[in-house]
Amino acid sequence: MNIFWYRRDLRLDDNKALFEALSDASTLPIFIFDKNILSELPKDDARVTFISELLENIQAVLKQNHKSLAVFYDEPITVFEKLISENPEVTAIYTNHDYEPYARKRDAEIGTFLKSKNIALRTFKDQVIFEKEEVIKEDGKPYVVFTPYSRKWKEHFNEKLAESYDSEKKLDQVAQHSYPYLSLKDIGFEKSKIKVDDYDVSGTLIENYAETRDFPGLDGTSHLSPHLRFGAVSIRKIVKTAIKYRKETFLNELIWREFFMQILWHFPNTVTENFRPKYDHIQWRNNEAEFQSWCEGTTGYPIVDAGMRQLNTTGTMHNRVRMIVASFLCKHLLIDWRWGEAYFAEKLLDYEQSSNIGNWQWAAGSGVDAAPYFRIFNPSEQVKKFDTDFKYIRKWVPEFEHLDYRPIVDHKEARERCLEVYKKAVG
Repeated sequence: MNIFWYRRDLRLDDNKALFEALSDASTLPIFIFDKNILSELPKDDARVTFISELLENIQAVLKQNHKSLAVFYDEPITVFEKLISENPEVTAIYTNHDYEPYARKRDAEIGTFLKSKNIALRTFKDQVIFEKEEVIKEDGKPYVVFTPYSRKWKEHFNEKLAESYDSEKKLDQVAQHSYPYLSLKDIGFEKSKIKVDDYDVSGTLIENYAETRDFPGLDGTSHLSPHLRFGAVSIRKIVKTAIKYRKETFLNELIWREFFMQILWHFPNTVTENFRPKYDHIQWRNNEAEFQSWCEGTTGYPIVDAGMRQLNTTGTMHNRVRMIVASFLCKHLLIDWRWGEAYFAEKLLDYEQSSNIGNWQWAAGSGVDAAPYFRIFNPSEQVKKFDTDFKYIRKWVPEFEHLDYRPIVDHKEARERCLEVYKKAVG
């Protein structure tokens, strides 16, 4: 018997490791609510609710086939120790790759345990088209600039890489078992009021994406990111759709995701450290009151405040606005990018460690392919370009035209201060 371990691939269709497990032998599918992760989250965390809903979708289909998913709430190593002791017939564990530092450490620990029991750990690529060293420079080093990486990605890509795996057609191989299926309530969590939007990868959206994606007042984005984050949808199917419409802008966004994943794989230290060490010398102000204003959306800059209020209310923020609020925190307020990264990690429905760190370091100037330190977004000019009719701002900051709505920092003074501090640090 095999065990298939769901992680961030929460679907039955086109699931590589699930396909391989079911093709090989009778398979017990499991999911583990990891106590190491959940212990740090609020009890109504919207991402845990979303995971629970995706598991319910899987369970509903399995039940139609008179089968069931086993769901546990514990540390993963403890679950595997229990499963292996109770099921001596298990010969292999199947799962899909995860690239984050915590996941790599967790998988190494479980791999060592399984090896001691003569049980194989078989892992597969599922959440990306290319991983690890599959797209690298001629000298064997990883790309740290997006454009040549994306060029090589496109050169290497062929339709075969987007072929799907009919895992959903092999459910008769799911093993019968008596393990529990734990609900949200069973693990001590409650349903969040925040909902994950359905995604849109229609021809209309992709065709217009380049023209509409930068305007937060329009619904011109796909809402795809949380679905990719938790594997509710196959990246192979999405890339195939993007290529069908031959629209580079939409495809490039998917490639950015893989670019940042391979950066985190090659440079796991960037979770807490600047990719460019000279940025270690920046003298951050780290004013806690100003950070609180930024978090609450009370900076007096309408586009910044709108973004933060959207984030706090919905768990999402428009991509263009993410750049603006990140630049504002690092450059206008001179607050360490790690503070902003941690706040986004707490709030974002689509929190993806690699992309979040990559984008925050980009905004701070300290990361790969980063914006130069002297590039400082002017929030007022951004409004003129991307929210000219104040549609987005009016939705989230209705008081922005009141006399007492004032900025906590002057743009010109903040810009000059930032340039001085950065120049002193990085030359």
